[in-house]
This record gives sequence, structure tokens and C-alpha cells, in this order.
Amino acid sequence: MGAQSIVEKKRQYIMPCLGHFYKEPPQFVKGAMQYLFDAEGRKYLDCYAGVSVINCGHCNPAIVDRMVEQMRELQHVCNIYLTENFVRLAERLASITPGRLQKSFFCSTGTEANEGALLLSTLYTKSSEYLALESGLHGRTKLTMSLTGIGMWRTDPTPVGGINFVPNPYCYRCPLGKKYPECDLECANRIERVIKSSTSGRPAALIAESIQGNAGIVVPPRGWFARVKEILSKYGALLIVDEVQTGFARSGKMFAIENFDVEPDIMSVAKALGNGQPISAFISTAEIADVYTRPGASTLGGNPVSSTAGLAVLDYIEEHDLCGAARERGAQLMRGLRALQSKHAIIGDVRGLGLMVGAEFVRTDGSPAAEELDAVIEELKDRGFIVGKNGVGRNVLAFQPPLVISEADIDDVLNALDLILTARDW
Repeated sequence: MGAQSIVEKKRQYIMPCLGHFYKEPPQFVKGAMQYLFDAEGRKYLDCYAGVSVINCGHCNPAIVDRMVEQMRELQHVCNIYLTENFVRLAERLASITPGRLQKSFFCSTGTEANEGALLLSTLYTKSSEYLALESGLHGRTKLTMSLTGIGMWRTDPTPVGGINFVPNPYCYRCPLGKKYPECDLECANRIERVIKSSTSGRPAALIAESIQGNAGIVVPPRGWFARVKEILSKYGALLIVDEVQTGFARSGKMFAIENFDVEPDIMSVAKALGNGQPISAFISTAEIADVYTRPGASTLGGNPVSSTAGLAVLDYIEEHDLCGAARERGAQLMRGLRALQSKHAIIGDVRGLGLMVGAEFVRTDGSPAAEELDAVIEELKDRGFIVGKNGVGRNVLAFQPPLVISEADIDDVLNALDLILTARDW
């Protein structure tokens, strides 16, 4: 069809809320591990992985072959009937998730998983008040959008009530004007103040991404999650950890919360669990999960094909040590970006864990350099590199590539970025 024809048909038949990257977007027609190919036959190194979805690589034969085999046998019957793979996947998740997390409910999207996690917290605590972080993003439904702390994604004109926002742990641009570690984690301490002053005193839960993705790859400082969990426990509130972007080896551990030595009460997962196949889940301890007794089902949640994909993904991650690969390649990427930061003043900060890394573009006065970043990602695309962008100011260059990316691939994208910034004298 061609990219321009797709753009025209989008204008005619797709709701205008759905935008797209690039002034001149390519039409992708094929994927192979860490690479994408467009309708003109051009090859691209994918450094965004569909926003942390394709952790195991595009069209990975080890996963696709098992899905195809399952599709030939049994594709779908809904999870109100008995099939084997969804209980095997739930058992497998219980064996790899942090702490005492044990029981899963499967659905199809990260939004749906977060919505279910929030419902479960209400059933358990008998409270309908929630806390969320400024600049967090949790989904597109009424409740998850209301819990999203980024204005551009809060398109609902009448958000749900009973929600209070607390400062996010964004050390580069501290919302409280403080500096870590002298701050004594004041952004976490503020949670108690909000609970006392703005809630009934017993909120159901705080929901937080373990690393804030759309906020600009914001990584909490050491000790932040532990302080938060301590405060929540004092008031009988649960900690819901959103691992939709960060899960399944992305951070160098199977789940990013493991980097912070804190056990969630409820955890949501999606994206990389299916490596492109729609599947998600919320997972909790038996004590909490067992209050969910009234009928609940998900038409497509954990169906035979999706569950097969999840099992194949977990096998591939373990057999190919993608956690180790994320740590090694992530360290290489961080070193390279920090070297570029010392050379090009437009890179104000480099942060991340594993292969979830952000480079924040800033002007000389420290303000977000969003237009400059747009020009860079357009030129990177023209040179054959697909890199993302995020951040509240849309000024963070986001690297979230397939975890099968090679050492040479990392060098190539760093060299391309250096050439672009040097030519522009940034």
C-alpha cells in the first residue's frame, strides 16, 4: 500500500487520537529478531521493540513455531473452559515473580491488567481511594487514565474521583527542588502527608511503575520503594507495581522491582510476556487473591495460543540468559551515552537499568529540547535506526531494544547518534 496511502486511510478511518512517529514514517512489513524492514526494502535496527514488547526479537522462530503448532491444535475456547497452558503459565509465573506472588488472572492488555489489580486492591482493603505518582502512565480505561499523571494522556474530561497524586522520584528534575541523598527521600515521605491530609486515612493502594517509562525512563533512587512500602503498610494500603514496560528481563532482572528489594502486594505484567501476542496478567499473594470470589472471566485472556507464547517467551529468556544480555548490553549503552553526554551539551542526563535507558535532551537553560530530539530521531530513522521518545516534555531519547541486540548493533546506533549531534554542533 505504501506509507502515504496508510496515512491517508488513517485520516479517513482511524480516530484522530492515534498519531504516529516521524514526519515521513515508513511502512513496516517484516521483522526479524532485532531488525525491521519497510515496504521499500530498507533495513532498520529496532531500538524500541514496540515499546518494550519484542524482548525476544521480532518473529522469533523459537516462539512463533510453538504458537503455530498450538494454533493448528486448539486456538481458542475462552478461559471459562479447562485448557492446560494457562495453568502451566500461571504456575511458571508464580515460580519467577518476587516474594509470595502466587495467583494470576490473565487478560489481554496492560491497561486491563492494571484495572484488575486496582479492583483486587479494593476488594481486599474495602477502600476505593488510590494514590498514584505524578508522571506515571497506567492505561487507557476510565480508571487507569484517571490514575495517569501525564497531562497529554489524561484525555478524559471527567476523571474518576478519590485519587491523589504524590511526587515522583525524578532526581534529575526533583519536583520538590531537593537533591538525593541529602533529601532523605522527601518525595516518598510526602506520601504519608497526602494520606493524612487528602484521604480517609486508609487508601486501597498506591500504583507505581518500577521504572517510569513514559515519564522519561525515571529510575527511583535506592531506598525509595522500601520507604514507600513502609508508609503504605502503616496505613493498611497495598503496593501495586506496574511491570507492563519493565517486566521480563528488560532491566537485567526478570522484573525491575527486584532491583529494589521490595515485594509488591500485586503486580501487573503484559507487553513482553507475549512477545507481540496480546496477553497480560495481574498477580498477587494467595491471601489477597482469594478475596476475588465473585464471577470473573476474560474472553481472550490466557487463551491457548497466548499462553503458549508466554511459556515460549519464558523458556527463551532463561535458555538464552536475556537477563544477563540486558545487563551487559545495557552497561555498554550507558557507557556510550555518557561518553556522548560529556561531548554534546544537549544531553543533560543519562539514566536507566539494563536495556531500558533514556538520554534527556536539554537546551542551555535546562529546558526540554523536544524539537531538537524530533529532528534527531527523524535522522536516526533515515540512517536505519528506530529509537523512541518519551518524557513529560517529550525530550527523552528512549532505548528499549529487543534483548537480542548485539554489541556491534549498540556501537552502530551510538556512532550514528554521535555523527548526527556533531554535524548539528550540539
